[in-house]
Amino acid sequence: MSKTKVLFVCIHNSARSQMAEAFLNKLGDGKFEAQSAGIEPGKLNPVVVECMKEAGIDISSNLCKSVEEFLTSSESFDYVITVCDETSAERCPVFPGKTKRLHWSFKDPSAFTGSAEEKRTGTRLVRDQIREKITRFISSGAL
Repeated sequence: MSKTKVLFVCIHNSARSQMAEAFLNKLGDGKFEAQSAGIEPGKLNPVVVECMKEAGIDISSNLCKSVEEFLTSSESFDYVITVCDETSAERCPVFPGKTKRLHWSFKDPSAFTGSAEEKRTGTRLVRDQIREKITRFISSGAL
């Protein structure tokens, strides 16, 4: 049986989409192949790297990729899931084929303000929300 291919898309591919990709690949029992990309790729958020490490996942060597790379590669996906706000999600290009498009809105850890600890606390909350959403996605039989 082939793996269900999922692309998570956000604005910069620096936080939410990286976390979603990592959780689906870890929790999906080898039934999923998750990747992530950004509409305007940025730099990996170091607070996200730290918070994912606390959850037992090392994403420190991940790269921020452009959604355009996936469009031009002709790679197909079963799901394209946007994990940014609704307005930004509308900027996501349409992928050809029988791709199911979903939108999961999460706060952007890169926009958190306050002390370093307040930023970590906010990022942990988003991380845990993403992990829960991924767990429900897997349980829903999205294969």
